[in-house]
Amino acid sequence: MPALQLVLASNNAKKLAELQALLTDLPLALLPQRALGISEAEEPHASFIENALAKARHAAAASGGPALADDSGVCVDALGGAPGVISAHYGGLIEPLPDREATRRLQDARNNERLLADLAAQPGAPRRAFFISTLVALRHAADPQPLVAVGRWPGLILDAPRGEQGFGYDPLMFIPELGRSVAELDAVTKNGLSHRARAMVSLREQLREVWGL
Repeated sequence: MPALQLVLASNNAKKLAELQALLTDLPLALLPQRALGISEAEEPHASFIENALAKARHAAAASGGPALADDSGVCVDALGGAPGVISAHYGGLIEPLPDREATRRLQDARNNERLLADLAAQPGAPRRAFFISTLVALRHAADPQPLVAVGRWPGLILDAPRGEQGFGYDPLMFIPELGRSVAELDAVTKNGLSHRARAMVSLREQLREVWGL
């Protein structure tokens, strides 16, 4: 069966690599939306599922074909679920640099700094948090049967970053049963345990059952 090209509603190179690795045994090929000149979608909603659906519909409409979106972030109990859907720019949007990945790294650092500052303002507060991934796949923009999958990965927020792997809040998320932060995990280990991996278990079942892959 020839690979089905699926537009990924993201320009995050590391997210693309993670998701593609989780789909290796299915006849799917992910293509980042920037390769087709598709702009970033608006994400005005209060929940991950609404934003993921909006991003998937935007990419599917612009490409004229199937699309996959992931809306993800970290939710900290002591902060009422924040950063939540604004995880990607919790520290405030920065001016883009010529290098896209350099921009992402700087944005990640700002976001992590704000999260640590907000928790420091609540000494003694519980550090429990969840990485959340909501995946939405559409055959086309008007697909009445979107495939939806949610994955949650619990952990604790550290007092300072640890590790050099991954991206986003990985250096701050400590996984007690592993004794390491997510940024201290190799890619294979992370891809087997992460919130995206957990969401992908459900999505892969749906892709096989509903899309016949």
